[in-house]
Amino acid sequence: MQLNYFIIPLLTILTAVTGSVITSRGMSWYKTIIRPGFTPPGSIIGAIWTIIFILSASSLLIVWNSAYVSTAINMTSGQIITAVNSAERNVVVLVFIFNAILNVLWSWLFFSQQRMLIAFYEALVLDLTVVVLIILIWPASIIAAMLLLPYAIWGAFASFLTYRIWRLNLS
Repeated sequence: MQLNYFIIPLLTILTAVTGSVITSRGMSWYKTIIRPGFTPPGSIIGAIWTIIFILSASSLLIVWNSAYVSTAINMTSGQIITAVNSAERNVVVLVFIFNAILNVLWSWLFFSQQRMLIAFYEALVLDLTVVVLIILIWPASIIAAMLLLPYAIWGAFASFLTYRIWRLNLS
């Protein structure tokens, strides 16, 4: 078994659990603020994030294991040569790591620091990393890129929700 089948899910779980712990510590404050009527219940938000983390880990596993592989035929010997473009793959992995850091940072800014406007701007950067990932991954694996589309959609909604919460709680 390849080590990445253990490490990628483990890091994904670590990201999810860290964000969840930070979020749960801020729930008493969150319950006191004004939220728009379209705010989903916590159980729905948790379920959506679980799906997003599973899809994201799956996308990264696809990228790590099969993307950016090029095949050529040696014209002299007729042998098939396979090579992995590790530079492109490494860029994608770094953007995934940056995305995970931003994901946890949003929870800390919003729930721990209660800095709603800064959390909104940070959420926009988080959204941008998802779009960048989709663009970077698309040429190598359309499936891996499409697995991130729910994240992009949810991220846009969550950013809008963060903005609306900030606006409703201006004092």
